[in-house]
Amino acid sequence: MARSSGFLDTLLTSNATERYRIGFSFLFLLGVWLIVGAFSDGMPNSTLLMAAAVIGGYMAINIGANDVANNVGPAVGSGALSLGAAVVIAGIFESGGALIAGGDVVSTIKGGIIDPTRLDDSRAFVWLMTAALLAGALWLNLATWMGAPVSTTHSIVGGVLGAGIAAGGWGIADWAVMGKIVGSWVISPVLGGALAALFLFIINKTVLYRHNVIPAARIFVPWLVAIMAWAFGTYLMIKGVKKIVDMSFFEASLVGLAVAAVGFFIVRSLAARRAATMENSTAGVNGLFTWPLIFAAALLSFAHGANDVANAIGPLAAINEALASGSVETAASIPLWVMMIGALGLTVGLMLFGPRLIKTVGSEITELDKTRAFCIALSAALTVILASQLGLPVSSTHIAIGGVFGVGFLREYLKSNYATQLHKIMEERDTDDLELLRPFLDDFRNASVEEMEKLLKKAKKKKHVPLTKSDRKRLKKIYKEEMVKRSHLMRIAAAWIITVPASAAMAATLFFTLRGIFI
Repeated sequence: MARSSGFLDTLLTSNATERYRIGFSFLFLLGVWLIVGAFSDGMPNSTLLMAAAVIGGYMAINIGANDVANNVGPAVGSGALSLGAAVVIAGIFESGGALIAGGDVVSTIKGGIIDPTRLDDSRAFVWLMTAALLAGALWLNLATWMGAPVSTTHSIVGGVLGAGIAAGGWGIADWAVMGKIVGSWVISPVLGGALAALFLFIINKTVLYRHNVIPAARIFVPWLVAIMAWAFGTYLMIKGVKKIVDMSFFEASLVGLAVAAVGFFIVRSLAARRAATMENSTAGVNGLFTWPLIFAAALLSFAHGANDVANAIGPLAAINEALASGSVETAASIPLWVMMIGALGLTVGLMLFGPRLIKTVGSEITELDKTRAFCIALSAALTVILASQLGLPVSSTHIAIGGVFGVGFLREYLKSNYATQLHKIMEERDTDDLELLRPFLDDFRNASVEEMEKLLKKAKKKKHVPLTKSDRKRLKKIYKEEMVKRSHLMRIAAAWIITVPASAAMAATLFFTLRGIFI
């Protein structure tokens, strides 16, 4: 099994297979062109519909390539799932969410960012949506190539905004909605990061920093998993299946409570059985979070497929409706062929190009174990629930990445704080036996964040030689370690900031190009 996973991981990420993956994506888009062309033959504007379908498929591929990484990246980075297994699970649940819970009607204008009634005719609306769809897809493709996970919703919103302004002037845009979207650039990562860091801090204090972690894990881990089960049960009801079952927040919370009760008793039984053989360390506790992380990855993927498939099929459904009826509609029905393009495109993009971003989110920003990945997944669900009740527009992408940075910066703070405590402890010692100090420094330098507090407590019971000023400076330099890659932080933040204006500028250019071609 390990050999198979390793082979699949290599197949999905190797540069040697990239040309085959690109070729397969072209075959998928060619298939979309031929199939749509076959049933639209003889229809007016069939060529434009075929082109729009290919662009919709291209958008779906890029959503799968870029956005799905946030759902499964932490589970992969922590070792709960291999890359190959994550791709298979995410592919199944993404397409399942799109087909089962994607709905049969979609809003043609994502987020109400423009007023389509200000347009003169349906042709301008078709060009607008085509330009928006292509611009959003091109920006996502570029962001994926740069290794920057960005919001697909913001990409398509920027496209609709830019093409809308090009078609109907500045007055067509709803700038109040735009202001909320800009606010979400800050709200989403801050909320996600703060909650993830808070839960990691709680787990550290209640379990990982205890002298004997096994009894602490038996008490606290079932409750932590129950909170996660409630969050995901509620999240699935209000976001994942809202187009199938319309529930109030109270009703969704009751469903979440039932899921939480099941999760609590399962994990409590598991922890009790493993207590006799479980390692009395962080690694032992990590094992209890494996299955919760797998379920979290699956449910996040299902909810993402149900919600974000609209970013690809919404404009395509709008184009299809406008070409068929000759009018501009604010809501459009979703034919089965449109939904299939979206669902299959998500899966193709995830399997062919998603692994690069999965590795970025899971292992390249900061080091994740199962406990930290658990905190990120829990934060993602709770933040969406909290934001939906407060009416705050948030991005699931920004939330998840904010959670990754949140746990990374907490670890960095803790290690820096422990190093400072070490300096103070050493300064208080009055013996001059330097040899007693060296073994301790070696241990501390190689210790994990979780082990440092235990070493410091032991140090308080012993006498050590005080360090000279130059020694202290050298020691501080040793421990000035960045646990969060600043290069990734700057690149991702820059990509987030320019997503809407970049896709808007491309969409406006494409709109004028299309209008010039068809007029």
